[in-house]
Amino acid sequence: MTYVAVSALSHPGLIRDRNEDSLAVGPWTLCASVTENPQTLVFPLGTPLVVAVADGLGGQPGGEVASSLVVRRLASTGPVLNDEDGVREMLHTCNREVYGLAGGDGGGPAMMGTTVAGAVLLPDALLAFNVGDSRVYAAPQDGLLQVSVDDNPPLAPGQRTTPILTQALGGAATYQAVTPHVTTVPLAPGDRYLICTDGLTDPVPSDVLDDLLREYDDGRAAFELWKAAIAAGGPDNITLALARIAER
Repeated sequence: MTYVAVSALSHPGLIRDRNEDSLAVGPWTLCASVTENPQTLVFPLGTPLVVAVADGLGGQPGGEVASSLVVRRLASTGPVLNDEDGVREMLHTCNREVYGLAGGDGGGPAMMGTTVAGAVLLPDALLAFNVGDSRVYAAPQDGLLQVSVDDNPPLAPGQRTTPILTQALGGAATYQAVTPHVTTVPLAPGDRYLICTDGLTDPVPSDVLDDLLREYDDGRAAFELWKAAIAAGGPDNITLALARIAER
């Protein structure tokens, strides 16, 4: 039987006073909360399985509300997401729902918003998706490869990161449509994918992520990645999930 092992955690880091990140692994969600240790969940590979993170926009109220809304929607509809068009339409739905909840009759904080990144795991393929700068990486033993597309403006020479987003779910005073990034890649036993917010990737360079993922797997890998972000100052909320395809 082919299965998926997903090791995940979410932590506020060392600077932020609360966690505005949220996480979905199949039907399981962790919304604006904290895991002290990585949790590993195992699923048979068959029915579409969503693994996703959402990073509520800092500096604007209600980021945790927006990120929670999005991962709960993805968790509830994940089993029917079996192609790129379905994923795109679900992300458009999430965007409309964030705007619908923000301010006015929705009762949510005005201009709340979130990024999202994730993967839908199918029996023989993976649908990677994102809006914003949370990321999806393929993590084979021969080198880390970013599959998602950052929604950031071009970086200046010598600049490695930027907090500026060119699109997100919600986050503006009036409704703004989004163009989700969705990519299909083949899936086979032994494949691993890292889905994470920028609380991991901003302070920890890609070569360090690569070294850790070459050395560790599953819960230990998740712990070591989190530890690297904390050692680099933990400047933001840190949420990550590592999905591994295996047979038994």
